[in-house]
Amino acid sequence: MSFDRLASATTPTCHVGLGLAAVGRPAYINLGRERDLPADRTVEALRERTHELLDAAYAQGVRYVDAARSYGRSEEFLADWLRTRPDADDVVIGSKWGYTYTADWSTDAAQHEVKDHSLAAYERQRAETAELLGDRLDLYQIHSVTPDSPALTDRKLHARLAEAAAQGLTIGFSTSGPAQADAIRAALEVTVDGERLFRTVQSTYNVLETSAEPALAEAHEAGLTVIVKEGMANGRLAEPHAPEPLKAVAREAGHSCDAVALALILRRPWAGVVLSGAATPGQLLSNLRAPAVDLDEEQVARLETLAEDPRTYWQRRGQLPWH
Repeated sequence: MSFDRLASATTPTCHVGLGLAAVGRPAYINLGRERDLPADRTVEALRERTHELLDAAYAQGVRYVDAARSYGRSEEFLADWLRTRPDADDVVIGSKWGYTYTADWSTDAAQHEVKDHSLAAYERQRAETAELLGDRLDLYQIHSVTPDSPALTDRKLHARLAEAAAQGLTIGFSTSGPAQADAIRAALEVTVDGERLFRTVQSTYNVLETSAEPALAEAHEAGLTVIVKEGMANGRLAEPHAPEPLKAVAREAGHSCDAVALALILRRPWAGVVLSGAATPGQLLSNLRAPAVDLDEEQVARLETLAEDPRTYWQRRGQLPWH
């Protein structure tokens, strides 16, 4: 199946996707999880929550779902849902490799995931993803590329990714950290037999962290689809944590803080898909009001003053505890 099918989606919410990072594992760094998720976060409880979110997202016109090998059992939960929903054959599925989930369903593990961008890790995780998602996988991304990632220079890995692309799989990458722009520009230079390898980029962008914007615009201009993650800054832009200027604009616009925060991203001409990381159906429905939010230029200007230095932003993100 082809990631390009997403371009033909015409629902009002076709530019909003559902990310499964928050519900595929019992612990994550998002704020408010003690309120949003069941106290007893068993595998079955989170499987049920994931399926509720997928049902609600599909009913509201969402057609892109984003998982990862390191998101606990997100691929498994998604595969189970796809088997029960043969009518959802127009859903575009993306996943990521490069991190291994190591917490064994514990909320207090010393380490929750381990990064490895080697060819061996790709081969192993590609087989694991294929076992669960089979030919339903449309997009496979390298997870959290940074400028020093060996994935940017490993020609053997590039050749294997190009082979997968030749067989119909779309190849992309995601970025993290204060040097996202450098990683994006380096990835744009990766070619195999004269052809650009990557066709999508998934980066963190929100009103607090805007440093990747010029590079994302360049990627869009080069023909890549841009997927935006962490539009809610891991809960820092949702009530009750949202900064006062965001709350003020939300009151003026008659919408929730989360809808306004995501609406600002949807205004960017380079933003192809903006991910909702909702943990409850109510949060998802609130996020999906973003396309209907109408902001004037003065309101946009006020929101743009919230941008932080990227080093400050990522330092704070790195201090968020796994709940």
